Parts: sequence; C-alpha cells; structure tokens
Amino acid sequence: MTSRAPETKAEPEAAYDPIARFVHWLNAFLAVATFLLAWGILAAPRYSDTRGLLIMLHGSFGIAILVLMLFWACWRVKHPSPSLRPVLTWIEMALARATQAALFLLFVLMPLSGYVSLAAAGHAVNFFGLVDIPPLAPQSDRLSQAAIALHLAGEFLLYGLVALHIGAAVTHGVFRRDGILERMLPRRS
Repeated sequence: MTSRAPETKAEPEAAYDPIARFVHWLNAFLAVATFLLAWGILAAPRYSDTRGLLIMLHGSFGIAILVLMLFWACWRVKHPSPSLRPVLTWIEMALARATQAALFLLFVLMPLSGYVSLAAAGHAVNFFGLVDIPPLAPQSDRLSQAAIALHLAGEFLLYGLVALHIGAAVTHGVFRRDGILERMLPRRS
C-alpha cells in the first residue's frame, strides 16, 4: 500500500484568471498612487495650485478605484476565487477571506466617503480634468465632517490591512513557498 504525500503547493489551475490578476495589480498601482497623493496633499501649502492639483488627482484615482472595484465585484460573480484547499487550514482560509472582504469594502467606502465629504461641502469632483462629477449629496457641514472622519479612519484601517495582505503574500511566497502567491502573479509562458 502506497501513501500519497500531502499536497503542499497550489495547483496551477488554482490560479486567478488573467482579468482578476490584472484588476488586482491595477488596483494595487492605483492604491499606491492614491496613498502617495494623500501624503503630498498634507505637505502642499494650503490654497495653493499644487494642493488643488494633488486633491484633484487623489480624488480621480479614488473614483478610478471605485469603478475598478465595482467591475471586479461583477467579474467575481461569474469568476469566483480559486480554492485555497488543500494548502491552507480552515482558519487561514477564514482569515484570508475576511481580509479580502475588508479590503474590498474599504476600497469602495474610501472613494465614496471622499466624494461625500466634498459633495456635502458643495464641491464637484473633477475627474482627471476631464469631467466634473456634481455634488449629489445634500449640502451639510455635519455630513461632510462625518465623511471626512470616516475617510481618515478608513485610511488607517486600509494601511493596516494592506500591510497584513502584503505580509501574508511574502510569507506564502518566500517562507512557505506553497504556491498561494503565484496564484496572483502574472503567468509566465
């Protein structure tokens, strides 16, 4: 009787499809750009043209992330994530799914809260200098301030979750070498 060794690597067919991988890496790029722009806004002189440009770009990248997340949600309905079995334990799978869900939720809530903070203050959002998105929220200082507070709290939650996500990717790719990281990497021909 021969015993089969347990699987330790994710199967190649367990990789994400090319569209999901592209959207993931595009979102990562947009998120980094948005983070850097946010830090630039803090450093720019108040009421300067530079600050205005950085705010416009930050909001534009945020709207692009929102659109991308909505597309990704629709895509995932017909193209679910590949199985994490047999590589991960049930607790690791639960943590991975919870982290992914929280990241997704924050990547939707952050642009929405940013938009509401501006719209409730009576400002349109300019998308890359091409089109103004009018304020669709009622004008309210209280609503604007609540949206700003949500945006700031979400920022730090997002930093923590992104760090956790990257840490898990490094753990799987460098230390465990179990094939989980490779599921999201571009395919080599």
